This record gives sequence, C-alpha cells and structure tokens, in this order.
Amino acid sequence: AWTLCMNITPTSIEYQLADARLLAVDGHQHLPIDAPTPQALLEAIVECWRRIHRLYPQHSINLALGVHGQVDPVTGVSQTMPQARWKTPIEIKYLLEEQLGVQVRVDNDCVMLALAEKWQHQGIQPDFCVINVDYGIGSSFVINDQIYRGSLYGSGQIGHTIVNPDGRACDCGRYGCLETVASLSALKKQARMWLKTQPEAQRSPEQLTTASLIEAWEQGDVHIRAWVDSAANAIGLSLYNFLNILNINQIWLYGRSCAFGEQWLESIVKQTGFNPFDHGDTPRAHATQIGFGKLTRAQQLMGIGYLYVEEQLQTLR
Repeated sequence: AWTLCMNITPTSIEYQLADARLLAVDGHQHLPIDAPTPQALLEAIVECWRRIHRLYPQHSINLALGVHGQVDPVTGVSQTMPQARWKTPIEIKYLLEEQLGVQVRVDNDCVMLALAEKWQHQGIQPDFCVINVDYGIGSSFVINDQIYRGSLYGSGQIGHTIVNPDGRACDCGRYGCLETVASLSALKKQARMWLKTQPEAQRSPEQLTTASLIEAWEQGDVHIRAWVDSAANAIGLSLYNFLNILNINQIWLYGRSCAFGEQWLESIVKQTGFNPFDHGDTPRAHATQIGFGKLTRAQQLMGIGYLYVEEQLQTLR
C-alpha cells in the first residue's frame, strides 16, 4: 500500500504521498484550511485523501497523520490541540477508518520529526532529540533507537517545563511554561503588547505575522532582538536541565523559529555549554551536538509514514 503522510493543524494540512517503499510521489503540498470544529477538520482530511485517491485509483492509500498537540497513538485520539477552537478530544483514527475504509495511524507532529530523523538521516545516533520551535514548542526523544513516550504520551514535552512559576498562563493550565516565553506565539504576543503602547510605531499590532516578526528581527529591531535572544536563552536553559537528566548528545531543531538563524542557535548552545558531564576532551562523536535539522519538508512529512514500518518491526520482535 501507498501512504498519504499528513501534518495537521486547525489552520493547515501539509501532505506528501509516498509509495510502498516510502519514497516520495509528486511534491509536498500545503493547504490553508479553516476548521472551527472537529467535524470541519475531519472533512478537510477526507477531502484531501479523496482528491489524491482520484489521481491514483489503482493504489490502496493508507493515512499517517502527524497532529499538533497531545495524541494517544494507540487509540489514535487527539486529546488536546492547543491551536483549536474546541477543547474536546477527537477520535481521529476510528472516524477516518470508518469513513474511508483504509488504515489510519496518528501520532504527535514531533514524533513525525523524530521518525524522519531516525529513518532518513545517515549517521544519526541511537539517542537523540528533536525540538520543534514554532507556534508552540514540542519535542520528541529517541532513546536506544526507540521513541520515548511514557505512560501518558506527554513525555519529553520540553515546551511544558516551567521556566517562571509566576509567569503567564499556558494552554496546558499551568503557569510560566517554556512555551509561554520562547515560542513564536509568545514572541508575537509580547511584540503586540509593546506595539499597543507605542502610538508612533511603524507596525500595526493586529497585522503582526511570523514573517513580519522575523523580518523585523533581520532588520535589527532592538526590542525584537532582545526578546528573541531571551527566548533562545530560555530554550537553552531548559535543554541544559534535560541534558543533565537524559544525557542525549544530538539535538536537532526544527520549526519556523529556525529562521532566526545562527545567532539564535548560538544563544541556545551557550546556555547548554555548561554541561558538567560533557568535558572538553570528550570525543567529537559523543560531545553534545545542537544544530538545525537538515531534512527537507517532504522528508519531515514522510517521517509519520514510518509508523507503519515501526509497527511491522514490533511484530517481528
């Protein structure tokens, strides 16, 4: 069977079709959607699958979905989706299998990135971590070649480590999570609040987008530079704590925040550079490496298709 690999949020569907060997068929596509309800989201996914199936009617095409937020990969239920207007869980796997009559696998979008790295990055180590710094901050850890999930499937959510107990309320219900200070949505919120106090400002708070935030940063806007730098420091500090606990040596960063470039990365690395267990004389292969992920977007999307491969391997064990 072929696999249609998708990354799903309430505002967009990105997809890449892959053949039975998980090699890309055609290019990857990005569809803006507006899903005010779970039903609307499911309809958008179904419509997308049907369109692809009409192009290749001779093939059976299964679905693999990387979903933003907390997911139970066993039942295929999306438990919480922070960007969504609804707060109820969605039985994505069950409902789509019923409607389409194909197999469906669902997991978190950071697991998608971790599987993409594990299966498509030559020379990846058996222990590594991917961090997606975008609207929110997600992460996934691979330990001894296995995705580390924990019993509640929220394990490795670095975005919800608390960096300031007296900080802002987070979507998860707690206060001062890393996501509330270092994600793109947090940076935009900070910039909007500041712009509202500045009648002379060139930018309108309402029209501030991720692209305009990055552009202002590139143009050297003093305030935005300071906020982005402080966000990078917070990420570095959280990583430092994780590194001390898990002793993972490879960390790959993904997400639109990577557009802040080398300077942002250096601020993160500087904070983690004080790992007391990582001596300067450690062989290069074992010293902590933190860098930008190098997989193309099509490769990232195909990562979720490897859920089927991992499942097959489990049955062989």
